[in-house]
Amino acid sequence: MTDLSAVKAALKAQEIETPSWGYGNSGTRFKVFAQEGVPRDPFEKLDDAAQVHAFTGVAPRVSLHIPWDRVEDYAALAAYATGRGLVLGAINSNTFQDDDYRLGSVAHPDPAVRRKAVDHLLECVDIMDVTGSRDLKLWFADGTNYPGQDDIVARQDRLFEALSQVYARLGDGQRLVLEYKLFEPSFYTTDVPDWGTSYAHCLKLGPKAKVVVDTGHHAPGTNIEFIVAFLLREGKLGGFDFNSRFYADDDLMAGSADPFQLFRILHEVAKNGGFDKDRQVALMLDQCHNIEAKVPAVIRSVMNVQEATAKALLVDLDALRAAQLAGDVLGANAVLMDAYNTDVRPLLREVREEQGLDPDPVAAYRASGRQERVAAERAGGAQAGWGA
Repeated sequence: MTDLSAVKAALKAQEIETPSWGYGNSGTRFKVFAQEGVPRDPFEKLDDAAQVHAFTGVAPRVSLHIPWDRVEDYAALAAYATGRGLVLGAINSNTFQDDDYRLGSVAHPDPAVRRKAVDHLLECVDIMDVTGSRDLKLWFADGTNYPGQDDIVARQDRLFEALSQVYARLGDGQRLVLEYKLFEPSFYTTDVPDWGTSYAHCLKLGPKAKVVVDTGHHAPGTNIEFIVAFLLREGKLGGFDFNSRFYADDDLMAGSADPFQLFRILHEVAKNGGFDKDRQVALMLDQCHNIEAKVPAVIRSVMNVQEATAKALLVDLDALRAAQLAGDVLGANAVLMDAYNTDVRPLLREVREEQGLDPDPVAAYRASGRQERVAAERAGGAQAGWGA
């Protein structure tokens, strides 16, 4: 796609989902640094998310995390989101912060603990029914720390049994999207450690089950764009959790550690129809901002995804295919590098101005004075956070 008008239209149509937990106090397992003006409840998280959408124009969806975002009336929360120009997105489950889950949740050897975990997942589907959310996003901390601690195959059987119960409960238009993580907090085995394990379970479950690719959850040197291309080819890519990492954690702003990797991933998404509405590939952020200000960090992450997307849309696919078919190794690589080395910031400024937005969202948010206002307005009371 080299027609600039088409590129602009695609950028304006893009939707990037932001995480509710990205606005609350959150951080590493060692320490959470509290910040002034952090939301005190899920409604205030939506207020912050609305600011990100207002300044970027492409972030109308917000993921919720249960129980971090538990409320008495989810219909009221959905209505509150609508009133701020937002839509409630994926519902994220939590089976890793309860003492009962010390040896696992859905793969725990005790059937009573497994029942408790499945009941929570079914509760999340009940919430989806009320909020209109499409995706139930599952990530399990289940695994073992020592050889012989538990039976590896038996744990996979328990996992699939739980997933099957949840899958059977899904309604029309709802999906189960299964995330994977290489390691942590389990150090010997992890029950869903890679895309192949997630893919195998999703394939067996059926068409409503898709894989989530978290860009920070891979071994060093993993070719993530290959995984993305494969899953797109198979119709099994449900979405992304965008973030960045330098070593083992994954909560840095998207595109901050390796922007070239983000471009390569989004090139495969663009080339293989992943931006088509009927493919329903969710572009979600999954980040916990510990030392940087929350709202500006989310805005910057959205902008980084936009920049990588713009570069991916500028790849001359005809020239790329011609070079590939001719066996022109250097020429094919040059086509990609030409797109990546393009400064797309002027293009994105034009897009924002055409949308009636400030061309520099981060600067505009800072100049608005809102951060200082909410710091004063939200003083006192319990701040929302995950309690690490």
